[in-house]
Amino acid sequence: MSKVKNRWLVAASAVGIHLSIGSVYAWSVYTKPLIEKFGWSLKETQFTFSLAIFCLGLSAAFLGHFLEKYGPRKSGLLTAILFGLGIVGSGLAVHLASLPLLYVSYGIIGGVGLGIGYITPVATLVKWFPDKRGLATGLAIMGFGFAALVSGPLIVKLIATVGIANTFFIMGSIYFVVIFASSRYLTPPPEGWLPEGMKVAAETGKKEADTDLSQLSANEAIKTRRFWYLWTMLFINISCGIAIISAASPMAQEVAGLSPVAAAAMVGFMGIFNGGGRIGWSSLSDYVGRPNTFSMLLGIQILAFLLIPNISNAIIFQAVIFLIISCYGGGYSTLAAYIGDMFGTKEIGAILGYILTAWAAAGLAGPLFAAMIRTATNSYNGSLYCFAGLLVVALIISFMLKKEIKKLKAEKKLLEELMGDYVDMNVTEFMD
Repeated sequence: MSKVKNRWLVAASAVGIHLSIGSVYAWSVYTKPLIEKFGWSLKETQFTFSLAIFCLGLSAAFLGHFLEKYGPRKSGLLTAILFGLGIVGSGLAVHLASLPLLYVSYGIIGGVGLGIGYITPVATLVKWFPDKRGLATGLAIMGFGFAALVSGPLIVKLIATVGIANTFFIMGSIYFVVIFASSRYLTPPPEGWLPEGMKVAAETGKKEADTDLSQLSANEAIKTRRFWYLWTMLFINISCGIAIISAASPMAQEVAGLSPVAAAAMVGFMGIFNGGGRIGWSSLSDYVGRPNTFSMLLGIQILAFLLIPNISNAIIFQAVIFLIISCYGGGYSTLAAYIGDMFGTKEIGAILGYILTAWAAAGLAGPLFAAMIRTATNSYNGSLYCFAGLLVVALIISFMLKKEIKKLKAEKKLLEELMGDYVDMNVTEFMD
């Protein structure tokens, strides 16, 4: 028998991949240098980021089956090639002063690498940590949230030292090496493997080893109501969070009277709460359950969005914004564990990919909707109240999902009892 890998080293490998691909959140540090060098507009340069996020969501959906068929090592290798090539290609685009090539390299090729790179570590960790799914997925996705804090300063320093094109070449090479090395340790656990604590509990009968609601394929999962409940909740949560992120600085200046410098500092601190919320909320979900965690996330945001228009104190305003951002990150990190609970780990990578299409849709819809309401009302208050209303809808859906989960658990328990009675009856007949 081959030696079972250390699952915490698997988690460390997952963090390495997410720290690399999460650098997409540092795109803004390229924006000003590109505008100054080529005279491109802010809208043109920002579209590169939007395209990458859009391709992330779509490629995650289409390549989820690739992960399930070929395993995390090969999908990790594909991530290294696509994401590394996308960043290096961006350097070539800068060298040639080609905006279309930048879109293709960073937005499409790099974006596809983002998609497969996002689901590969998370889907693998869910299988290694059936007892701590929230903590494990939170660790990896925390890396995605914190990545900009690591790569941002390095990119700024490199641009000042070697120029934009060479910065892309260097960072693309670094990402390839880190992702490739990290993916070599990624592998699913052996068939039937359980962590020691769960194994002992199952053997002694103190706790059921299989606590998943079902074991469905991706095509079976998308035919269930609970899949679309979760998809809609995620779409609303991301739309509201991205809308806040995209308008945080001007909103802080208009509503709370922050100076441009103070508002910029607030935006920087948002990254800390984005990453911290990912590990905090997902870890909490291991103790209070994923349905309760999602309800808490949505309930807190409803109150926060309703309060913001009436807050004039700068400190309180920023605290509420940071709370919203932590809930935004928490929704991401809790998602994979929630999927594992409801659909099992049979094809979790493919199911996660399908649900992440909500990210692609929300990435386009959230900022656009917020900008439309802001333009129509000449105030952020209207969009904040609209988002609060959407979050109420999401909260109602979360209660509906909890009710369905409770019903399905009861049906599962009844079926197990009937199967047990059937086995006992056959054993008795055999003994007679």
